[in-house]
Order: sequence, then structure tokens, then C-alpha cells
Amino acid sequence: MLVIICLFFYSVTAFAQDKNFYIFLCFGQSNMEGNAKIQPQDTTVDSRFQVFETVDCPALGRKKGNWYPAVPPLCRCNTGLTPADYFGRTLVANLPEKIKIGVINVSVAGCKIELFEKGKNKTYIPTAPPWMVGMIKEYDGDPYEHLMEMAKLAQKYGVIKGVLLHQGESNTNDTLWTQKVKGIYGNLLKDLNLKSKKVPLLAGEVVNADQSGICASMNKIIATLPGVIPNSYVIPSAGCPAGADKLHFTAEGYRMLGKRYGEQMLTLLGYKIKTEQ
Repeated sequence: MLVIICLFFYSVTAFAQDKNFYIFLCFGQSNMEGNAKIQPQDTTVDSRFQVFETVDCPALGRKKGNWYPAVPPLCRCNTGLTPADYFGRTLVANLPEKIKIGVINVSVAGCKIELFEKGKNKTYIPTAPPWMVGMIKEYDGDPYEHLMEMAKLAQKYGVIKGVLLHQGESNTNDTLWTQKVKGIYGNLLKDLNLKSKKVPLLAGEVVNADQSGICASMNKIIATLPGVIPNSYVIPSAGCPAGADKLHFTAEGYRMLGKRYGEQMLTLLGYKIKTEQ
């Protein structure tokens, strides 16, 4: 009996939730997935910044459902630099050393926001191009449910503190986009037993007009999100360099945008941004 009791308490302790481990859910399309080439300066990272692997990546030595140092790629096995990279780095550079940061990134290049609407995957997939279907399959055919599964596993280790979204290019000029995002965010909160007051939504602008962004008109719609979803915030992309396609950011653009996500989150967490990093 004593052995059984000890084993019970050991199992509880082994999966004890660390209140100082802040976890953030990331989703969207290609800019959240990460499009820019990873450069040498991006390959070293503080061990306090972790990524929860959402797919098996043998070449990276990573298995789905495990935490690893957040060396990019942070989405799937062959994706590029993402705002999540410098979001996490900005947080660990400014938060007390006892606090760790974790990200979970489930994103699909080219997808409309409808792909993440709960239960819509079966109607969406038949309309998706073949190259996108393969990405969706990596998430067991349902990115929303996959994000849920990964988030629930991660909650054993830490506390979900926010949601990061970067999507909109494929929904440019869709005036219902904010309502669709509201529904997805609401389902995330409900399914993960989270409170909106404690888990803000941070949504980034697409490539800005000052960079000749081909979807820049979508930023006017993204700007209205805080009026639809309480505790949501828009992360500006002005000045963030764009690639030649004027659709994706350069590596420097991702670093800048990710830092802005991080600075907004630091403010919400009640911390001041250090002047030197």
C-alpha cells in the first residue's frame, strides 16, 4: 500500500503544472507558419524559451508532444522564421529568470480563417489545393482539434497565457473575418477552460502599405478586432520589411514583428521593457 501511495504522488508530481511556465498558442497561415529563411543569428536561444513539437520531425530529433529548446523551425519540420521566434525571445529577455516561455504553433500556409473554425475541416479540405492538403494531413486532418490536443497536453506542464494569431491574407476584404476569429477564440477558451480576461488575443497586421503589401487593405479590418473581441490587441506591421512577393516578411521583418508581439504581451503581464537586451 505504501508503494502504491508513493507511486501515486510521484505521478502527480511528475506532471505538476508549473505556474511560472507561460504557454502561448500560435495559429494562422504562412506568416505565422514562418516563411523567411532561418539565419545563423536565429539558431541560438535561451533554454528558458521552449517549443512544444506538434508533429514528428525525425531529422530535427523531435517527437510530437514533447518540449524542446525553441530553435527554429517552430511550426512544422521545414518551415521558416516566424513571429513566434522573437516573441518568445523578447519575453525571456525581459521577464524574471524563474519564468519560462513555451509556444505551440499550428499554422497552414495559404489557408482561410475558416480552416480553424471548429468542425469546418471536412467541408474546407475538399476546396483546398493539393499542396495545402498535405499540410493539413500533418495535423491529422483537423488543425483546430490538433491545436486543442497539443494545448491540453501542454497544460500539464504550464499555464496558457495568451493566443497569437497572424492570418488574413487569404481573407482580404472579408468583413466577416472578425466574427469568425471571435468564434474560434471563443471555442479555444471554452475547450481549454480558459478565461478571456486572463488570456488575451494578439493579432498581427499583414504586410503594411508602407511596404507595398498586396493584402494591406486587410489591415483596416484587422484594426476593428478589439471592438469585437474584448482583451484583443492588434500588432502593427508598419516598417517591418517585406519580401519580394510583398506578401511575406523578410527575416528582419519577422524579428521586428515578433518583438512587437512580445512587447505588447509584456505590457499586459505588467512588466516594463528593458532598454538593453
